[in-house]
Amino acid sequence: MEDENDKLDILSKCTGFEWDEHNSNKIWIKHHVSPSECEQTFFNIPLIFFDDIDHSVLEKRYYALGRTDEIKYLFIAFTLRNKKIRVISVRDMNRKERKEYEFHKENTKI
Repeated sequence: MEDENDKLDILSKCTGFEWDEHNSNKIWIKHHVSPSECEQTFFNIPLIFFDDIDHSVLEKRYYALGRTDEIKYLFIAFTLRNKKIRVISVRDMNRKERKEYEFHKENTKI
């Protein structure tokens, strides 16, 4: 099992993002989140992410809790392919996720 440093190391080796045009359009229509807003989230502190064990059947998946530059709080499901972050789904955080994010934000020393 990976610890937080291993996970951050994985992200630090990523060279960019990979978007499926159909998926990014669907995310915009359903959740009003643009690809650029999603990408911003990976560069803002704190970014909290977890293994998505329930959805890691064909490939390892993760989900992240973070915020955009405009302080929009997002839940992002993603995988890593060829050193790129491939976003699967994005939406606003729900109340429970926001509480988890705020807990980490208050208890993270950066």
